[in-house]
Amino acid sequence: MSAAPLSDKPLAFSTELSNYSREFCLDRLRDMLRIRRLEERCAELYGEGKIRGFLHLYIGEEAVAAGVMPNLQPHDDVVTTYREHGHALLRGVAMNAIMAEMYGKQQGCSRGHGGSMHLFDRTTRFWGGNAIVAGGLPLAVGLALALESESLQRRDAIAVCFFGEGAVAEGAFHESLNLAALWRLPVLFVCENNLYAMGTALSRSQSSIDLTAKAASYGLATSHINGMNVLAVHDAAKAAVAQVRERRMPFFLELHTYRFRAHSMFDAELYRDRAEVERWRQHDPIHALTEGLRAASMISQADVQAADKSAMAEVEAAVQFAEAGTWEPVADLLRDVYCPPDQAAR
Repeated sequence: MSAAPLSDKPLAFSTELSNYSREFCLDRLRDMLRIRRLEERCAELYGEGKIRGFLHLYIGEEAVAAGVMPNLQPHDDVVTTYREHGHALLRGVAMNAIMAEMYGKQQGCSRGHGGSMHLFDRTTRFWGGNAIVAGGLPLAVGLALALESESLQRRDAIAVCFFGEGAVAEGAFHESLNLAALWRLPVLFVCENNLYAMGTALSRSQSSIDLTAKAASYGLATSHINGMNVLAVHDAAKAAVAQVRERRMPFFLELHTYRFRAHSMFDAELYRDRAEVERWRQHDPIHALTEGLRAASMISQADVQAADKSAMAEVEAAVQFAEAGTWEPVADLLRDVYCPPDQAAR
């Protein structure tokens, strides 16, 4: 796996397209377009007041989810952060259920209880977006520990945890990596390093910005690559997943990426200038893959248009599904809310 320096200049598009089939590349393009169009529509709906609360967009980082998810098996466990729409979608959670959850409707994947930050789907073993920074890492370690139990039959399954570089500053990060290595647990830690933990540059919060060195200090195998190149991400993730699955040991994969939108819809984005964002937009993973494939005569403009049209149609169908959804009855508002027996009668 090729190394990448931590800067605002991602590695050049170096993956040889001749190593991949046309259909494989088209699938990766379709995956990224589905995420991009879903999130762009969500931003519009937020402005219209249809989606409320917090909304953290993944626009610009699509290559991470599109590269990692195809390497996972249905019986693997997945935990993510609050910027998880793309992960959920490519894990197999229906776009209808995701959009309904954004609306807060009971047809949503979390019955409208979680909203944008708490997508959850048991059938795909997608154990949720987590609003707490680094909150998903201990959960992934626990899931991996359960996988190693003799009473379970999913002995070849692994746990995968996505988190941002801001999590590295939390104690849960160090505790989780230490226990995963100490107990030899099958966890793939995927760090989506987009340079800013909310609004603080990594170099202003960490005395050492070599995140792989921190993971390696706990005995984990590590790699860091260009997270704006979906094919590079796929190959790196494929190797990492295979190693975790076969060796039953943790792996730390750092992907250098960048979000084009603000941290959330409430973010004034005063911590970075427009010129930096525009420099990174030149490395848009969707544009990079599209242009590379067209230059190699592997796809046509009609192929791109068809993929985009399909993604937009899926999104609009999901919006209609959410619009037609129903609010949870007031009588059910306390459903799934735990109350100790001695407090229930009060």
